[in-house]
Amino acid sequence: MNYIGVTGWGDHDSLYPKQTSPRDKLKVYAGHFPLVEVDAAFYAIQPKRNAEKWVNETPASFQFIVKTYQGMTGHQRGEIPFETKQAMFKAFKESLEPYIQHNKLAMVLFQFPPWFACKRENVEYLRWCKREMEKIPCALEFRHQSWFTPQYRQQTLDFMKTENWIHSICDEPESGEGSIPMVLEVTDPQKVLVRFHGRNAHGWQKRNAENWREVRYLYRYNQQELQEWADHVERLAKECENVYLLFNNNSGGDAADNAKEMMKLLQIEYEGLAPRQLDLF
Repeated sequence: MNYIGVTGWGDHDSLYPKQTSPRDKLKVYAGHFPLVEVDAAFYAIQPKRNAEKWVNETPASFQFIVKTYQGMTGHQRGEIPFETKQAMFKAFKESLEPYIQHNKLAMVLFQFPPWFACKRENVEYLRWCKREMEKIPCALEFRHQSWFTPQYRQQTLDFMKTENWIHSICDEPESGEGSIPMVLEVTDPQKVLVRFHGRNAHGWQKRNAENWREVRYLYRYNQQELQEWADHVERLAKECENVYLLFNNNSGGDAADNAKEMMKLLQIEYEGLAPRQLDLF
């Protein structure tokens, strides 16, 4: 099964009728896609009431990928707002309970920062994270190219298989050590994740620019690029039962449109989506 969606549901204007309130956007979104990434969880561990609202607003077959809180992956500078790391992980796992109870948690995404390099202490931290998460399915995404250098590429993949990490494959600019190449390898027979960050190499590098976060994902995939990926997805689907595709290239509002184009290329028409609203004016 191929599941296609985008990261977050708040900023995809092409999906929503005029005057759609923020509180209603997920209901409308679920009429277009069967999958979404909860990126709000990265900035703060969400209260369970939020997850309960979201699972109740979506169809039975809808799936969530929940991004881990930034303190769990080392993005957060300074002290974490918890007494211990164990307490932080416990709070995050508790926030997942509504998704799990409704069978709507596809996976949790651990996306590590560009400075999280391939070295022994980080390998041990990954082992520790996986133990803390217990049986919850977890995807692993790197941002430092050292994990996939010729010296470590196969070891990294073997480690992910041994530790039961789902591979989060990235399509992003190969621009310096703070980016990774496209590695089309499955590490879990049940699930693989692909995240489309765009190919804006110029915007990817300009970390000190005032509008860096606005332009980093400013990219629209063309038909040839999407067709190449459709071919990749067909190959991945032969090796893995479920392929999850998330478009994150939304600095210019392109993610939802590219996701719809991918659905056409893969000839997918989802059943069980939420009823679609009509925008008459």
